[in-house]
Amino acid sequence: MNSKNITERYVAFLRGINVGGHHKVPMADLCKVLEKMNCKNVITLLNSGNVIFNVIAGNPESLEKMISVNLENTFGFPIPTIIRKSETILQLYKKAPFQDVKITKDIRLYVSFLKTNKHADLELPWASSDNSFKIIEIRNKIILSILNLSISKTPKAMVALEKFYGNDITTRNWKTIERIVKKL
Repeated sequence: MNSKNITERYVAFLRGINVGGHHKVPMADLCKVLEKMNCKNVITLLNSGNVIFNVIAGNPESLEKMISVNLENTFGFPIPTIIRKSETILQLYKKAPFQDVKITKDIRLYVSFLKTNKHADLELPWASSDNSFKIIEIRNKIILSILNLSISKTPKAMVALEKFYGNDITTRNWKTIERIVKKL
């Protein structure tokens, strides 16, 4: 078999779609766009821009750009796209990074994906001044963080992440990652 025809499973995380009635992207239309790009077995999860698909193996950065351009051309607004190989998501899940966190109704576990390796001068674990938000680990363009809503009802977690790492980032709740893993 020619190595150029080997397909690989990927997960695309789209930033900023279907939030508060803005930048609406119907999931059925999203699937059609990816299928026109020769993506196979396209599955969307939730309505927030999580897409699992197979495509001929290649450079994830090139794939991100190609998908982002096609989505902007189709929907009429920029849709930042961050892609990870399915094996990266599976490895993260198997590592069980939040296993030692005491879960309550107010605890939120987050995984943020960076487009590029951007260094922030932080000593980990890092905590906000009120201790409501903690960044516990950063590795391979993935940030793991915890938000405690019992301390702060107006969380500024994403603002903190963008302050340290810029706008080329998208965040998912750990429960979303668990749901993605079940579909891989």
